[in-house]
Amino acid sequence: MKLQPTKHALRSHLAHRWMAGVGLLCYSLAVQPMDLLQVFDAALQQDATLLAAKATAMGERERLPLAKSPMLPSLSANVSRNLNQLESKSTNILGQEQVSHLGYPSSNTSLTLRQALYRPQLTAQYDQAQAQVDAAEATFAQETQNLAVRVSGAYFEAMLTHEQLALVLAQRIAYTTQLDAARKALAGGSGTRTDIDEAQARLDMNTAQEIEARQNIAYTLQQVQALMSQPLDKLATLDVPRFTLENPQPDLLQHWVTRAEQSSPQLLALQARVTVARKDIEKARAGHYPTLDAVAQWTQSESENVTNTSSRYTNNSIGLQLSIPLYSGGYVNASVRQALAELERAEQTLEAGRRDLGLRVHKEFRGVTENIPKIKALEQALVSAEQLVRSNQKSFQAGSRTLLDILNAQQQRTLVQRDLAQARYVYLLAKIRLLALVGGADREALQAINRVLKNG
Repeated sequence: MKLQPTKHALRSHLAHRWMAGVGLLCYSLAVQPMDLLQVFDAALQQDATLLAAKATAMGERERLPLAKSPMLPSLSANVSRNLNQLESKSTNILGQEQVSHLGYPSSNTSLTLRQALYRPQLTAQYDQAQAQVDAAEATFAQETQNLAVRVSGAYFEAMLTHEQLALVLAQRIAYTTQLDAARKALAGGSGTRTDIDEAQARLDMNTAQEIEARQNIAYTLQQVQALMSQPLDKLATLDVPRFTLENPQPDLLQHWVTRAEQSSPQLLALQARVTVARKDIEKARAGHYPTLDAVAQWTQSESENVTNTSSRYTNNSIGLQLSIPLYSGGYVNASVRQALAELERAEQTLEAGRRDLGLRVHKEFRGVTENIPKIKALEQALVSAEQLVRSNQKSFQAGSRTLLDILNAQQQRTLVQRDLAQARYVYLLAKIRLLALVGGADREALQAINRVLKNG
């Protein structure tokens, strides 16, 4: 005999289920999806590559005060205190040796002020330091652009794996339905064993696809987490109604190439390195030039020698110090030749960078413009694929199509859905990459992309 639950037990059970439902609702509200902009903001604070570039730029900025310091007045002080012990030996007329000892203190104090008046090497060194700082700043800006591309690429890849899993799960429902229909048809005498085997084979393959899709999700989420150094539970999804297709503005390839040559952080860094190499030539050639300094010195000495053990001298001097290099063993000429070779290397690297930049701008520009008709074609193909599925289902009910025809139509629809989702993300990523090449992949640009995403 079964025991009927009491009213108290029933109320307690319902209360526990209600509390569990409230807890699940609170958890789902607490774990809000992170959109692209939130991930980018977190990566700006935590990405190790960007932080390393930032530290490098901060260190390079100190080259300016270091290069300027020799051009400013320098003041030095020297103090010495000595205790001298003098031993003298002499021989008298009787041939006897006499030894005497004399101990006396001595000291020397000097204060020297020096100002460089003409040192062309210092001027070239300061200009070179400025170019090195410019190169470091441009490199840091380039890493910021690269971060926007890396974050977007990882985020869109993770979104795509989630969509692929959703498609796999939708396929499972369809295959399960078709397998059930095939079994019922066989039991009713109108089906075949082949239909059951076909549906079962598709369902088994779907299980393997689900495992792979979940593995891809775990990996792509880990990629995003590594960029921002914090856990990530949920992603935003693509808001298809707000997804719009727009050509780059202006829609002229040459405009984007010219803009990239003028404002690309990578190209600016290479141009700064060419300037560094040119200033290195000036530094090397300055080894042939004389230098001129103004020197002022105050010196005070006491008992500076044994014949004046009780003397004190104070000397004040001011004047010019000219240094003229005459021969350094060929060092200067070799340094100039080395600097000229380095300039050639920097200029050729700049030219190679300019050519490569033009190719990449061309690629990303076409990635945006050519994906627009592709996406539109896939959208139309999806409409046709969905109509094909419905037509096959109706024809199957009428007896003119087989279960295999329905399965093939559903698989074709899934492939179109997958290709359409991938094309949309490729289009969005191409827009960000194109902006990054011209130094425009900033927070505002990502915010515009972020508007086509929805939380939940």
